[in-house]
Amino acid sequence: MPHRRSVFFVSDRTGITAESLGNTLLTQFDAQEFKRETVPFIDTVEKAQELTRQIDEVGATDHLKPLVFTSIIKADVRAALQISHALVIDFFETFIGELERELGEKATLQLGKAHGMSNEAEYDHRIEAVNFSLNHDDGVKLKDLAEADVILIGVSRSGKTPTCLYLALQYGIKAANYPLTPEDLDSPTLPKMLLPYRSKMFGLTIDPARLHYIRSERRPDSRYASMDNCRREVNEAESMFRHHSVPFISTTHKSIEEIASTIMHKAHLNRRF
Repeated sequence: MPHRRSVFFVSDRTGITAESLGNTLLTQFDAQEFKRETVPFIDTVEKAQELTRQIDEVGATDHLKPLVFTSIIKADVRAALQISHALVIDFFETFIGELERELGEKATLQLGKAHGMSNEAEYDHRIEAVNFSLNHDDGVKLKDLAEADVILIGVSRSGKTPTCLYLALQYGIKAANYPLTPEDLDSPTLPKMLLPYRSKMFGLTIDPARLHYIRSERRPDSRYASMDNCRREVNEAESMFRHHSVPFISTTHKSIEEIASTIMHKAHLNRRF
């Protein structure tokens, strides 16, 4: 087994930016194995110096240069992160200078602007959207659906709940979801309580074999998880979507991020913050 290369995502805040950009780059190297660690809140020179020592020790132990992705804003903290035996990819150092030259303006270099609470109204809207999605999960609450930006419908375990939460957290979208029951699928019409909101509906479908696997993890050897039942439910749900012109996508080979982005585009939704 090849030795795993140590990777550090370092930030003076949450580390989300360094982690996201760094992982995006690492996905392009299939033959490598990585041991990842996110190190947030490196916001003083002393912390940077201590982390430098720790990463150098890891490099000496591994006999491989660690990869270090950083998104540290303060210049003195960046300068203190002088790691002798590592490849350091500094996202701010790489891009901020070029942007300043093009825009003719110096960057503010304020902490917390990407993932903090620099705008309380926008943050409050995001929390409101999350609460809405939690309260309208799996058809538990059908009241106030007029407030929804989108209503996801699909068979059980097709990815509705995580997609709704991601839409709320990432885009501030009020997303409700409704699971299509066997009774719903036996009817030629859309569920009665959803009819007034047909224009807000977006369908999720999934490959029956994948659905069978997911459901079997939850309720093995049940009719609910049987291959025949999964195939029947998916076929009937897709027929319903087509008959009523409800746009839909398959979640089988898509990540939550891809599903949410596709819905935003196809349903013509706009980010709310």
